[in-house]
Amino acid sequence: MTELGAVLWPPAPIRTGRLVLRESEARDRTAFVELLASPEVGTCIGGPRPRDELERAVPEVPGRRPGLFVIDLDGAMIGMITLDRRDAERPGHVLPDAGRTELGYLFLPEAWGYGYAGEGCAAALDWFADALPGEPVVLTTRTANHRAMRLARKLGFTEVERFEEYGAEQWFGVWSPTPAAVPSRER
Repeated sequence: MTELGAVLWPPAPIRTGRLVLRESEARDRTAFVELLASPEVGTCIGGPRPRDELERAVPEVPGRRPGLFVIDLDGAMIGMITLDRRDAERPGHVLPDAGRTELGYLFLPEAWGYGYAGEGCAAALDWFADALPGEPVVLTTRTANHRAMRLARKLGFTEVERFEEYGAEQWFGVWSPTPAAVPSRER
């Protein structure tokens, strides 16, 4: 399998109809703290982190690493999308060929309900399919997170299994890039 680290990072900013997926910058620090301290976001990731702890821990340029895209709307960070290597020992990793890169995303609550997660995740998956052709991607979400379940299906993830983790039922799905159609040859 190809490592995400083998891909040139950061890529050029990716533009969609409304968003820009880009590398993080110092101006994003406040939004990172807001995102990770948000009680609403925390319900999806096991709880918010204390703001004072984040103020001390978040670096001047947060999230600057391969696989992390800042989601920018009109010049401001509204969320982030990650494509991270998944630990093979973690529950839910059931198939050796299911893929080891996991899609994750977090958006500020004020950005919820506008389709930004779908638009941004689709763009990140398109980039990934070009960067690592044929490499599948996995996604895990709580089954109680109905919005995330709908988005997983909309993006083309297929359920592999459900399992218990963090005191809740989790959904584990796999996305495989669609190979380009090969034109038939005329004889």
